[in-house]
Amino acid sequence: MNTTISNNGLPKLPQAPSGQGSASTQGATSAPGTEATTGSNSGDDRVQLTDSARALQEAARTHSGATVDTKKVEQVRQALANGTYKIDPSRIADRMMSLDSQISGKS
Repeated sequence: MNTTISNNGLPKLPQAPSGQGSASTQGATSAPGTEATTGSNSGDDRVQLTDSARALQEAARTHSGATVDTKKVEQVRQALANGTYKIDPSRIADRMMSLDSQISGKS
């Protein structure tokens, strides 16, 4: 059985015509929450990030330098192998609700 998944279910974004370039090909970057002009001729091209995009950027920036606790990972690995790992459904539900609130911007 062969299944092909294209674009991960996301809408296909329009591509900039060749010759004009895009913000990534021109090297234009901006701080989260700011607008960046991408064309030097017209000055009308702008990129404006949504609150969700800014939140995702902040999350990526915060966790990019995170270290892995190898001792904890090994303990969990052994508990899984031994069949002694305990799952707390209530804790999982609480964390999922917290994540949903963070993503949707609710406090």
